[in-house]
Amino acid sequence: MANDLLSGQTPSDYDASSIQVLEDMEHVRLRPGMYIGGKDDRALHHMVAEIVDNSMDEAVAGHATWIEVELHENGHVTVRDNGRGIPTDPHPSDPTKSTLEIIFCTLNAGGKFSGDNYETSGGLNGVGSSVVNALSDHVRVEVARNKELVAMEFSRGVPQTKLETVGAAPNRRGTAVTFHPDPEIFGSLRLKPARLFAMARSKAYLFSGVEIRWKTAIADGDTPMEAKFHFPGGLSDYLKERLDGATVYSEVPFAGTVDFRDKYNEVGKVEWAVNWTPSRDGFIQSYCNTVPTPEGGTHEQGFWTAILKGIRDYGDRVSNKKAKLINRDDLTTGGCALVSIFVRDPQYVGQTKDRLSNESATKMVEGSVRDHFDNWLASDTKSAGAILDFLVLRAEERLRRKQEKETSRKTATAKLRLPGKLTDCSNKNREGTELFIVEGDSAGGSAKMARNRKTQALLPLKGKILNVMGAASNKLGTNAEISDLTQALGVQLGAKFNVDDLRYDKVIIMTDADVDGAHIAALLMTFFFSQMRPMIDAGHLYLACPPLFRVTQGAKREYCLDEAEKNEVLARGLGGSGKMDVSRFKGLGEMDHKDLKETTMDPASRKLIRVSIDEDEPGETGDLVERLMGKKPEMRFQYIQENARFVEELDV
Repeated sequence: MANDLLSGQTPSDYDASSIQVLEDMEHVRLRPGMYIGGKDDRALHHMVAEIVDNSMDEAVAGHATWIEVELHENGHVTVRDNGRGIPTDPHPSDPTKSTLEIIFCTLNAGGKFSGDNYETSGGLNGVGSSVVNALSDHVRVEVARNKELVAMEFSRGVPQTKLETVGAAPNRRGTAVTFHPDPEIFGSLRLKPARLFAMARSKAYLFSGVEIRWKTAIADGDTPMEAKFHFPGGLSDYLKERLDGATVYSEVPFAGTVDFRDKYNEVGKVEWAVNWTPSRDGFIQSYCNTVPTPEGGTHEQGFWTAILKGIRDYGDRVSNKKAKLINRDDLTTGGCALVSIFVRDPQYVGQTKDRLSNESATKMVEGSVRDHFDNWLASDTKSAGAILDFLVLRAEERLRRKQEKETSRKTATAKLRLPGKLTDCSNKNREGTELFIVEGDSAGGSAKMARNRKTQALLPLKGKILNVMGAASNKLGTNAEISDLTQALGVQLGAKFNVDDLRYDKVIIMTDADVDGAHIAALLMTFFFSQMRPMIDAGHLYLACPPLFRVTQGAKREYCLDEAEKNEVLARGLGGSGKMDVSRFKGLGEMDHKDLKETTMDPASRKLIRVSIDEDEPGETGDLVERLMGKKPEMRFQYIQENARFVEELDV
């Protein structure tokens, strides 16, 4: 949109185009969640990652050898590199503006669209720099290029100075971006040295050809004030550090790097490292073009498929018939893996790049890893045998637990005094079953017609449940709603909770898309966090995402989660005939069961949010829950005072 508006401009209409650019920046400020995932601590640090990713792109492309991340005492952060430097000459689409200004003030403007400048890139195709600019109250960009140093400053997406020549720079090249996150957006949140230090270090592991330099003027007790990172071993070094002190089944991890070319003749690269240990839980950390993908995606899928096929095939070769029992869950129990892929045109689910969706990545990674894994197993039979025995044992334990759960669920269904308002599913096994906790009997009526009777159960709640953070412990056992909930789940509370007793695979909170519904969801999440924390850690708790609007045009229709989505749909149209009609769902009970099934309950078309706790900051979650839901109203009032100005709109 912005590029079309900028084309064909002359100096006389500069002011008009500036207003349009300002609208782009204002949209970012009004809807930061669409670009960086919100206004929380994670989003704040994601701002730094966006700028670092631009420098990493220069390094991966072979134009930069070092990157420096410096946190200043005043809360500003600077990211420097010795790359080519952002172009500063007038941009062809608007000669009145430098290319630097276009990049920092226009969404979807960057050097990564055509692929001529970068074979692979981690940036959001021109979105990153402009978003950081829009959400900062001060930005200064310095570019050393062609033996000259130039600079330009911005505030909240608007240029504050022209592109100015600072002086000669005969021995310097590259880009330095200094910015300060805007308190109007992020409130009292501050950048944390420990979190930035960890991010900088991980980037060095992800590309062995770059040196990362770290500086901070803010001491936090544990984080070094200065450091340099350069890891020639890449992910293999990273995995060794992560598993330091742990017993492993192979002295040398299975690690490697492969360049590949897909069916469209696009080049790419995959790097990996994996080992197994009996002494800790497994994990996988994946990346695309050095950007973390915490929700995984197609590259993770291809990696585990290669490992699974390889270990089963090895078991067949050594006549271990039980190897065919191994599945992916067994691999990831005690399997510690790092996977990094570089592709030219990464596709993600969501703006913040949490999940990779390139279909070609699955086959490319699988094909790249599989042959190497077969050779590795054959060359180190001692390690291969130990890993195979461990995985077979995991598979046997999993099958035994499954059989016990099937038996216990059948027994529980037969013997437990299940609450009368529970509409249970017919499956006797826990695997694949879902319990929807719904708001009121009217919503339950629609959900009954929309559900899959075989796998989906319903438990309607009458009003808002007890706030367990502010209640005496003796009230928990006597509260009717909590009693119904624990009986339906087949579990006990607090220290007596055992996740293996859980009768359902997914527990889904499904409330109205309004303030009351959000409050009920918050109370339920507080209850599960305080009384059934292992259920969240094991990934069993979810939030349903019912739409607030339905837009129809002739025979075509589209559902919208919020006002912003509705406005976007109305702006672009549905391509149907006639005028567009908007229906607002005041509650789940008013939704037709077909609408409810399609948007909220059918696994093939619905959207779910998995409730999780930030592994990097687990203590902050507990502190926030205590502030918002605890016994001290003054803490709640203080939080509201600090954050009320961030509320964009109220639905009352």
